[in-house]
Amino acid sequence: MAEPLTPIERKVYHYLIDFLAENTYQPSIREIGKRFRIKSTKTVSDLLQSLAEKGYIERDPSRSRGVRLLGFAAAGRTQPVPVYGKIHAGEPSLVPEYRQGYLTVDRRFVPNDDVYFLRIKGDSMTGRGIHDGDYVLVNPSVRASDGQVVAARLGGDATVKTLTHRGASIVLEPAGSGEREIVVGPHDDFAVLGVICGVFRPFYDAEANPETAHRRRMEDEEEGEVVAAGAGHPADAA
Repeated sequence: MAEPLTPIERKVYHYLIDFLAENTYQPSIREIGKRFRIKSTKTVSDLLQSLAEKGYIERDPSRSRGVRLLGFAAAGRTQPVPVYGKIHAGEPSLVPEYRQGYLTVDRRFVPNDDVYFLRIKGDSMTGRGIHDGDYVLVNPSVRASDGQVVAARLGGDATVKTLTHRGASIVLEPAGSGEREIVVGPHDDFAVLGVICGVFRPFYDAEANPETAHRRRMEDEEEGEVVAAGAGHPADAA
């Protein structure tokens, strides 16, 4: 198992990953120093060497951008898919200010360019394998059929249910115990947003974890101490 990283090493490692994904090449030693306000190029070089010794990167000290991330596959054949925290009442239902970010998905699982994620709140669809906190991938480009799980808009609220028709009414059926179906009449403010074509279930979310938030605050403080020290050795940040 790789040796644990110090807070400043972890920040530099994550920066290397993010920079490569955005630019297709690695940052230079001076760019790393500028990002973390480290004036000494030797300090940056020592940080990179420590990452190499701990098994996270390989580096060629003779080159300014001579870093290779071990185990990192370039993000080819992937696609960023937007995540919406809520929907807009009326049309369009999806507006930029409600977009919370993106999840990168292998393009094999992306049927159309206009797909997006919604996050599930509640347990009304556990019988269909959709649980509280899951991200569901919504495909708005296909026509929904009876029996399919859909994302729908009721006024300004989004819901995920199984779609069925009963005469002139649409029925949104839950798949959880104790949940009641929703009957939609022809005059209700209603729209089918799309068919659910995938479910992503994280068992860990750094953004929602209070311990992670506390750790990041501590790392920021410790990073400041390293920067203030000037040419301190990376181990000083522990």
